[in-house]
Amino acid sequence: MRGCRSWNSMPLLEMRSVTYVHHGRTLTGPVTLALEERGRLAYACGDAFAACALSLIAAAIVKPSTGTVFIGAFDTRVQPVHSKRIAGYVQHEAGAHDFTSFTRYIEYRAALWGLPRAESIVRARALLTKLDGVHEQFAYPLVGALIAMPQLLVLDRPQAAYALSILEAAGGCAIFSTHADERDAERFAAACGVPA
Repeated sequence: MRGCRSWNSMPLLEMRSVTYVHHGRTLTGPVTLALEERGRLAYACGDAFAACALSLIAAAIVKPSTGTVFIGAFDTRVQPVHSKRIAGYVQHEAGAHDFTSFTRYIEYRAALWGLPRAESIVRARALLTKLDGVHEQFAYPLVGALIAMPQLLVLDRPQAAYALSILEAAGGCAIFSTHADERDAERFAAACGVPA
């Protein structure tokens, strides 16, 4: 099948010479990396714009300007829908959703994933208990990303203070996080054992 590759001993997330150019400016790259199933990687990008761009690329939300990204067996340029079914994404800044009702937010996320409403709410509440003390502006999107049990969790500039809670909620999910600089990547790595 076009855009696929063999599953035999391949990374869950692989980037090959990836760049992202916006309005003539290269925001990130070239980036070459590989993340195995259940692996963890904190990646320092140089600034917030590069971190945001690389996280969107890693979650198959934005296509790279050059290079190739595979999520599982799928090339994100050719099969973005298949790629997105494997990856859950949490952006740095809270979205424009109404966070006043957790249940309403989870219903919205479940509909995006095509998941049963009632089961999603039960799973979401269980996940939320693992995020006690995490601000709802981060906790809700994290739960929304995890209710479909993705194999890969992509985080844009997560706080090191939330690292252990993220690990507990994510379970065996592979985690790829982007950071604005080396210091932030090292702090997050130190907090949860992610190699920076």
